[in-house]
Amino acid sequence: MARVLVTGAAGFIGYHVARKLLDRGDSVVGLDNLNAYYDVDLKKARLARIEGRAGFDFAKIDLVDRAGIEDLFSQHEFDRVVHLAAQAGVRYSLENPHSYVNSNLVGFINILDACRHGEINHLVYASSSSVYGANSRVPFSVHDNVDHPLSLYAATKKANELMAHTYSNLYGLPTTGLRFFTVYGPFGRPDMALFKFTRRILAGEPIEVYNYGNHRRDFTYIDDIVEGVLRTLDHVAESNPDWTGAQPDPGTSASPYRIYNIGNSAPVELMKYIEILERCLGRKAEKTLLPIQPGDVPDTYADVEDLTRDIGYAPTTPVEVGIKRFVEWYLDYYGAG
Repeated sequence: MARVLVTGAAGFIGYHVARKLLDRGDSVVGLDNLNAYYDVDLKKARLARIEGRAGFDFAKIDLVDRAGIEDLFSQHEFDRVVHLAAQAGVRYSLENPHSYVNSNLVGFINILDACRHGEINHLVYASSSSVYGANSRVPFSVHDNVDHPLSLYAATKKANELMAHTYSNLYGLPTTGLRFFTVYGPFGRPDMALFKFTRRILAGEPIEVYNYGNHRRDFTYIDDIVEGVLRTLDHVAESNPDWTGAQPDPGTSASPYRIYNIGNSAPVELMKYIEILERCLGRKAEKTLLPIQPGDVPDTYADVEDLTRDIGYAPTTPVEVGIKRFVEWYLDYYGAG
């Protein structure tokens, strides 16, 4: 049984990861500040499903509260940390950039330093497919350069990878960054496309379809993401003995540091995604076609070869099944029909 800190435990991925860790017998401390970026009641509903379970404790702390983070680590001798808390959202980063600096940069250094002093044996943290930015070569590979982000959100996630490498190099802290690709499923985030589309279709309102529906996304079901996170957590990052500064590999290091893509590796056209949702809801969507938004990329496509080789990761949920499960949850949770 491991003692694991999960930050962002009231968030979409964090809740599912914490629940799965508890299911397998680990003890979990869930950290979250329950901010109002989206519906706080939904966050509380997630927490309600794991609070009271044996082995779970909740700590309401903001990542920027350095003293609070240090105190938490001094109270609990964590073995591992899954850091999922962050200010999310590409588009919101255009409106409120300072919240990304606070949560994603200041907050992350607080976690890194606490892990260093707490002698954590593995830190797994959330990066994002958005770091690929202006890259046009697909599928996106962790061995490609990612120095051209298109949003501040993406820049903070790239910065997290650089900060983690520094701590891996200086202090021998094993770190693994996971670049998530468009995660969806029950208890998902209301600011994500599937959630917004479902709400609007049921309300008889038009849905906004950006890039005139020409997007392709590597939609990845939450259960596949969680399986990858836990397998990665158990596979402590190691140095790459073949790494060389003459030909530096961005995805590995001479330090105990790894970067992985975690996605479905099967991009779906946005219009097809909407068609599947329409079938599951039994309703047609009225579409408002709009140009691509600033900070957005036309396509995402994960090369997961490294993750498959190292931990046996293999996503198993077709998009048709995943959307059906989300719709069933949505109708039940909101009493919609």
